[in-house]
Amino acid sequence: MLAIAAVIATAAVPVFSNLLLETRMNAAVSTAMHAVNLARQFSATRSEPIRLCGSDDAHECSGREEWAGNLLLADAAERFRESLLLGTGDGAPRIRSNRPEIDFEGGSGFATPATITICDRRGNRAARAVIVSRSGRPRSSDKDGSSRALTC
Repeated sequence: MLAIAAVIATAAVPVFSNLLLETRMNAAVSTAMHAVNLARQFSATRSEPIRLCGSDDAHECSGREEWAGNLLLADAAERFRESLLLGTGDGAPRIRSNRPEIDFEGGSGFATPATITICDRRGNRAARAVIVSRSGRPRSSDKDGSSRALTC
């Protein structure tokens, strides 16, 4: 009886591990989509430029294309700042953008076109992207903005 339980447990570990990774990936994609939508909405309703970037401390943009820790939304005058915490720790997805920051034009919501790539330890086969169009609208995809496979 104990041997049967051990075999079942051994078979279930990879399934649960993959389920946990997929859940974390979906949460990271949802957070990135939410951040883009917030930046677009704030720039349109406040009629001022808003930037979206990665931040190490939730106060300033890191200036890197690797976005770890937090997603930061801020206006140029630094009067408005909103930070969204990304998953951290072992197994958390890594987020990288093809730009150090994405700028949303004041009053229009138009944005710098960008691709935010989200990867985990499963590599390229499980990577997802949030693609921001010129109109500022985000979409989720398993390919980049040019319909090429994502690379981690």
